[in-house]
Amino acid sequence: QVQLVESGGGLVQAGDSLRLSCAASGRTFSSYALGWFRQTPGKGREFVAAIRGTGETRVYADSVKGRFTISRDNAKNTMYLQMNSLKPEDTAVYYCAADSVLLTVVAGTSAYWGRGTQVTVSS
Repeated sequence: QVQLVESGGGLVQAGDSLRLSCAASGRTFSSYALGWFRQTPGKGREFVAAIRGTGETRVYADSVKGRFTISRDNAKNTMYLQMNSLKPEDTAVYYCAADSVLLTVVAGTSAYWGRGTQVTVSS
């Protein structure tokens, strides 16, 4: 079992930066691939970024490539999403996800999900 808790969301202006964190429980944190998704009202959950257990492989959605950076600190059981040059269209609830397989995370079918943190970007 893995429990995920997101934090770091908030209200910012366009062009600002924000860093989200996802704290995980469990002794085998480094064995899980992790990812970030986002969702706006009336839309499905959208893939943002994912990272393999050891951190050597990272995948990004085209919409955030070059602006967002996913990372993890296995010693702290925590994953991060550094978001720079934020745009109003980045406004969403951001969720973290975990699974043993990176492709499963990217596909949005992870076994474990957090409850989300709201990010609002004003123009």
